[in-house]
Amino acid sequence: MTRPNPLRWLAYAFGARLPERHHTWVLHDVTCRTWWLRHLARTTVQLIPLLVLLYLVVPGPPWVRLGAITAGAVIGYFYSFVYVVEASETRVMKAGYPVGAAAATREARRAEQHVDARMRYDEIHRDRRDRDDRAG
Repeated sequence: MTRPNPLRWLAYAFGARLPERHHTWVLHDVTCRTWWLRHLARTTVQLIPLLVLLYLVVPGPPWVRLGAITAGAVIGYFYSFVYVVEASETRVMKAGYPVGAAAATREARRAEQHVDARMRYDEIHRDRRDRDDRAG
């Protein structure tokens, strides 16, 4: 898995397609445990130039401009999180994966974690059940 350099990541954050050597990383980026935090980081990078521009263009005292960029940020983050799944699917499609690959990968990882957690639970409580069976 080859991670993109900062300049390529910045282009990726704005929707650019990464070269083929980064395709595995793209799938990891949108399916790992912190995938929604990574989405938040990309959204922040996308919003910063717009919010700075909004602050510079809106006339009035600083509190009015800060209110405008706050409202803009709230709206931007809202729409970003409404479409977080679709955005991640679009990124993996650009990397050459089929539609639904990100969701399927996240679901498979979740199922693995569930099985692992169940096995740990059973190991912990097996001794207790064995003791109870012998005592009862």
